[in-house]
Amino acid sequence: MTSTPRPFRIDIPEADLADLAQRLDRTRWPDELPGAGWSYGVSKAWLRDLADHWREGYDWRAHEAALNAHPQYTVEIDGQNIHFLHLRSPEPDATPLIITHGWPSTIADFQAILGPLTDPRAHGGDPADAFHVVAPSLPGYAFSGPTHERGWGVHRTARAWAQLMSDLGYERYAAQGGDFGSLIAPELGRVAGDRVIGVHVNALAFAAWPTSPDERELLREADRERALNHERWWYGRSGYMHEMSTRPQTIAYALNDSPVGQLAWNLEWFVDYDPTQTQQTAIDRDAILTNVTIFWLTRTAGSAARLYFEAGAELPAGRPSPSEVPTAVANFPGDNAIQELANLSHTVRRWREYDRGGHFPALQAPELLIADIREFFRSLPGKP
Repeated sequence: MTSTPRPFRIDIPEADLADLAQRLDRTRWPDELPGAGWSYGVSKAWLRDLADHWREGYDWRAHEAALNAHPQYTVEIDGQNIHFLHLRSPEPDATPLIITHGWPSTIADFQAILGPLTDPRAHGGDPADAFHVVAPSLPGYAFSGPTHERGWGVHRTARAWAQLMSDLGYERYAAQGGDFGSLIAPELGRVAGDRVIGVHVNALAFAAWPTSPDERELLREADRERALNHERWWYGRSGYMHEMSTRPQTIAYALNDSPVGQLAWNLEWFVDYDPTQTQQTAIDRDAILTNVTIFWLTRTAGSAARLYFEAGAELPAGRPSPSEVPTAVANFPGDNAIQELANLSHTVRRWREYDRGGHFPALQAPELLIADIREFFRSLPGKP
């Protein structure tokens, strides 16, 4: 069942901001081994500097106003509150596009790409590339609020997205997603294949290494070595995923009680583990803090963690099932997808490798992401 969308405006009580400031002031800092840097986890010096900026220099009200400049709504779908941005293009023939964020992101990541996607004419682009953009907050994330029952994984979220687009009057549409969105956008193509004209993904999951000897044989020698390196890299950095996919409630208590604890937990992906050695484009620290602040103020860090548990329960041990929907993959620094493995679950029509940007291209290389989205959907026949 779906309710009627209701206009939504972010309006955080001043008391919640005062509580955040007080908690930051009362942070009980742990010790750190001399010279450890980032080798044991988030650097204390780096984190303290960012926490100080959060307390003294970051202006939530300015970012709240920027988010409120975009039309927002909430709606109940399948018993769950869903928050979403809905930006109609001034171009009447624009293609509807639903875009999905991942973890630890929110819809705040998309602010630099919304204008160029919806109104390319005003941003020096071709009006034929215009999109009507729908950008939901994942169930359990941010302004969608916490989930209240089991089962909100990739498949159920994709079904909710299909319902949302239908309720908004979009019978045929495009889908884009990164990180968890790279699972949900293709799944939307599986559950609504007659309506999804194409899927564009970045930070593609489940395509970094083979899951069987037969899959390994599909790879060239260079890609076999690359896949092995990816697997080794992931083994050393996937502790957060194992915790959230097995014991999300345990970590929820810490995330919901300590803003600096939540900042540290979310930070490693945003800074590529060690910002002094990263290959990725640095993310503006206010952008990092906007995402973290949204999770803190909505008390959804623990609920967001449950998506890992739900996804782990429903996805097969190997990889997602094949999809016939035309798919484009944009691989940025920090993304480890290998095309031969991606082909096992997706009908890949376009593959691009970029030497700048990163795992969050809407924040790190928005112009490249915009161009890649435009070029792919421009190439597809039968646009709405």
